[in-house]
Amino acid sequence: MIEVIQVIRPAEMQQVFAIREAVFVKEQHVRAEDEYDEFETTSRHFLAFCDGTPCGAARWRTTSNGVKLERFAVLAPFRGKGVGQALVRTVLDDVLSQQPEPIESVYLNAQLTAMPLYAKFGFKAVGPMFEECGIQHYKMVLPASSFPA
Repeated sequence: MIEVIQVIRPAEMQQVFAIREAVFVKEQHVRAEDEYDEFETTSRHFLAFCDGTPCGAARWRTTSNGVKLERFAVLAPFRGKGVGQALVRTVLDDVLSQQPEPIESVYLNAQLTAMPLYAKFGFKAVGPMFEECGIQHYKMVLPASSFPA
């Protein structure tokens, strides 16, 4: 069973950081100083569990360009089990329920291997491929038609 919760307690935040450390810093060789940023305290964070085991993380925040989804990470043994889909679904539901004003844009920077996951939710690649922390990405945007009226 997969469950995704909004992070509220410091212990949950430590689990989020441990997952991101394992996926981004250790597995993908992203420098820790690039992984952790000034938006940690202003973003809404989420933690995924598979059968009670913490295994995935994500966050979203409001930027000058709209709502940005970021830091989606799933531990290797839990990939392909629906954890990523549960995270995306929960984060999108939260974004849409928390915005008092009409949403101008929902976007993310997707690693090439994650693009099919985001495409399942209607995200479309825009612009050229670019490199972020040594990893190839595309900006992906959720069409405004996907937002509630």
